[in-house]
Amino acid sequence: MKLTRAGLEADRAAFEAAGYSLPTFDYEAVKKNTYENPIWIHFGAGNIFRAFQANVVQNLLNRGVLNTGLIAAEGYDYEIIEKSNRPHDNLTILATLKADNTVEKTVVGSIMESLILDSKNQAEYSRLKEIFAKPSLQMASFTITEKGYAVTDAKGNVLPAIAADFEKGPESPDSYLGKVVSLLYYRFTCGKLPIAMVSMDNCSHNGDKLYAAVIAFAKAWCEKGLADKDFLAYVEDKSLVSFPWSMIDKITPRPDTKVEAMLATDGIEELDPVVTSKNTYIAPFVNAEECEYLVIEDSFPNGKPALDKGGIIFTDRETVDKVEKMKVCTCLNPLHTTLAIYGCLLGYTLISEEMKNPLLKKMVETIGYVEGLPVVVNPGILDPKEFIDQVVNVRIPNPFMPDTPQRIATDTSQKLAIRFGETIKAYQKNPALNVTDLKLIPLVFAGWLRYLMAVDDNGNAFTPSADPLLEAASAYVKDYELSDAPKDLSKLDKLLSNEKVFGVDLVSIGMAGTVKNYFAELSGGIGAVEATLRKYVK
Repeated sequence: MKLTRAGLEADRAAFEAAGYSLPTFDYEAVKKNTYENPIWIHFGAGNIFRAFQANVVQNLLNRGVLNTGLIAAEGYDYEIIEKSNRPHDNLTILATLKADNTVEKTVVGSIMESLILDSKNQAEYSRLKEIFAKPSLQMASFTITEKGYAVTDAKGNVLPAIAADFEKGPESPDSYLGKVVSLLYYRFTCGKLPIAMVSMDNCSHNGDKLYAAVIAFAKAWCEKGLADKDFLAYVEDKSLVSFPWSMIDKITPRPDTKVEAMLATDGIEELDPVVTSKNTYIAPFVNAEECEYLVIEDSFPNGKPALDKGGIIFTDRETVDKVEKMKVCTCLNPLHTTLAIYGCLLGYTLISEEMKNPLLKKMVETIGYVEGLPVVVNPGILDPKEFIDQVVNVRIPNPFMPDTPQRIATDTSQKLAIRFGETIKAYQKNPALNVTDLKLIPLVFAGWLRYLMAVDDNGNAFTPSADPLLEAASAYVKDYELSDAPKDLSKLDKLLSNEKVFGVDLVSIGMAGTVKNYFAELSGGIGAVEATLRKYVK
């Protein structure tokens, strides 16, 4: 059996006999509708998009709620389209890995067209411009990672590729953002047609990040006379172009070899993953957890598809913000980061395995329920306690989810401020709460310092995950060794006072001493990490 349109038609009975749910909508009719009157184009159609949004659309197509499918575009790594999407006719196998040890297998076929976002490729770019000229187009959405929206570097300097596109104008930009804004400019020239530009990336206030990037291009081009002077006003007019906030949550780890083997046993051929020249790892299948949330601010100037009939929630901006803070600052992300740090120190290679350790399980439960939940604002549409219940009892312990602490430990220095600093700030603002009551959040900070030593609890060296501050932060602990000898920890104060890293100045609020004491115990020798957890995780 082959994962192609012809393969599905030839072996439909065999696919179904092997337990696969298949598309049941009229493919040719939907393809024709999508080509002639597109509604939704998505940039960066990676694992989470193929596992979540594309599956939602397929379910709605199968039920007859929608009659147009999706268009996928890739502006960074063109080989994804050339070597993965098109050889499989834009089909994907979704393996939903459930906590009860069952696997739900679905062939997702809602993507009707995949395109390369390359302004130098006349055929591809002309088709993209044609799509953006369509009055029917309601939204362009994005999962290009938070870094994808960057216009400047950490020092505030405009990135070279962006600066070059500021000078070129909208005709033939090279940067990802420049190409997107040039398409939006073309839509503007076709009669100021309305559209929603929807970031679905997993970052705070994601719509604002996309808006800031688009505005930067619009201002530069208009000021230099490279674009019509009214283009800036068009982008700033929310009745014409909106940039909704959204919150997305679904764990979709890297395609797993065990899942690949399972699909091959079913008789599916040619499922080998592709590693592109840009080192992107892509496969014709996606493995993902069952749980999923997508909450989007209801701001669509050209109307919107009925995604709410597929479980996606439309609401107001304030509620999106509450949901995002609930997840990122308390109910999920801090627990993941805790397990990432201590998982690396204790030699784990699967997050799910960590939840079998009573100390680690109790630690994340305490951080979530005891230290975090008191400052969570209930968004109303999702219950925070029920959310944590699902995270600690179903999602993280799911033995089928091949997620690793090493992957989640990536960019930890960029996560601590949001995932823990916001809780500390909320304690400071609440007269009924006291920062000194936080016992395990400081232990996470101390664990990160211990992690920076790049030596696990057995004394074995390991390679820390990629992080833009890894070298600078590691310098603060480079002189420490695993030893129970007294240590001068004052050199850590400069790092601990860095509000960009921790969200607050830990020295000024009186938490630095606790963190340093924990760190001293964690680095007290072989086995000190586990011993310290036993001491403080009650």
